[in-house]
Amino acid sequence: MSAKVVLWSDYVSPYAFVAKAWAYELEADYDLSLEWRPYTLDIASFQGSVAGRDPHHWRRVRYAYMDARRYANKQGLTLMGPKKIFYARPVNAGMLYAQKHDVFRAYNDRVFDRFWRRELDPESPGAAAAVLIEAGAPAGFEDYLAGEGGAEHDRLRLEAESSGVFGVPTFAFDGELFWGGDRIGLLRERLDAKGVKRR
Repeated sequence: MSAKVVLWSDYVSPYAFVAKAWAYELEADYDLSLEWRPYTLDIASFQGSVAGRDPHHWRRVRYAYMDARRYANKQGLTLMGPKKIFYARPVNAGMLYAQKHDVFRAYNDRVFDRFWRRELDPESPGAAAAVLIEAGAPAGFEDYLAGEGGAEHDRLRLEAESSGVFGVPTFAFDGELFWGGDRIGLLRERLDAKGVKRR
């Protein structure tokens, strides 16, 4: 039986964006199932509101985007900093709908790419629904978001926090958390140590 790795992600995180390709490579390299789950960040709670940020916070924010842009450039990706702080519950719940209808990879790639080109509003249920339909999912996402999908998103967010998740991307394997794309090397070491087979 293959191993399972859970990946907590948020479409508005630059570090989750650049870790996407590394996550795909991990799944291609090992006999494991990679289960993507949404963890919608409350960015203002840990980075401060835009109005309330002091010079120290702004230096941290500028560095974070510079750092993520380095990784994006190495992958040939466009990473344009967003113009506001987003709470991306609709597009993140769209991840669950995409999985339910077997169009996850097509949805995942489109949402990440378009948000970081400033071509997608992650707070818009209609925008998420349009990408889902383009990716091959049936109509009905907005009803799903208003009902079971929104409830599942919120339940998973609480589950993430109760298991120790505080940021994205976070990989969870065998009771351990690995936060950040730069921890994938450590995760690979752990997979090898646990005897997870290479494909």
